[in-house]
Amino acid sequence: MNDIPIFAHRGASSFHLENTFSAFKKAKEIGADGIELDLQISKDGVLVVFHDIDLKRLAGVNKLVAECDYEELIRYNLGTRFKRMFSRERIMSFQDVLNWANSENIALNIELKESLLTNVHALKNLLKSMKLPPGSHFSSFHGTLLETVKEIQPNIETAFIITKKFDWSSLGIHAYYDAIHAHKRYYKSRYLKYCETANIGIRFYGIQGNESFLENPHSAVIGWITDFPHKVRKARNR
Repeated sequence: MNDIPIFAHRGASSFHLENTFSAFKKAKEIGADGIELDLQISKDGVLVVFHDIDLKRLAGVNKLVAECDYEELIRYNLGTRFKRMFSRERIMSFQDVLNWANSENIALNIELKESLLTNVHALKNLLKSMKLPPGSHFSSFHGTLLETVKEIQPNIETAFIITKKFDWSSLGIHAYYDAIHAHKRYYKSRYLKYCETANIGIRFYGIQGNESFLENPHSAVIGWITDFPHKVRKARNR
């Protein structure tokens, strides 16, 4: 058996609408060790838990999240096109989610999204005052946001989310990240070897729970990010 932490992608999003308390609570219920969530910012500087830069997909509104005050954002019903009319799900403030996570002692993988690039001040204020549950970390595609985390809280773990343009030979050169996150298609010996040589941990996302490597993972792996935490836990404990 291995004990690599399992992070529920946007909560248990195969059961409930992503980035909602319903999805987060279900993730804990079915055995996730942590929650992966997305952080955007409202027009008036409130940090909110929402994946998309705009509201079109989940609220049916053709506006950017950053164009709306928080009080406007929380009025929208969330859901897919034919379900949102009857939905009671709403955009949540990150502070509410953080309070819940601390009370439940469940780790957070907090992905810093693009709207924060134009309001780093709000992120800095958060970093100066927050308390994270053990095992929590920040992740992002945007290195400058991770640099901000390290500037304010150098002891908090950060993870850079790689793309196909990533130079694997650069692992260990940059001080703004402690780990990397990658799609499971990068679970290959040559990439894992880079991580091992640089002493950099890697978490994989897109995990379904039926991957053969779950039972005997490489030593560089420090986490799984999945829509199916119950399936990954079953495979992990096999």
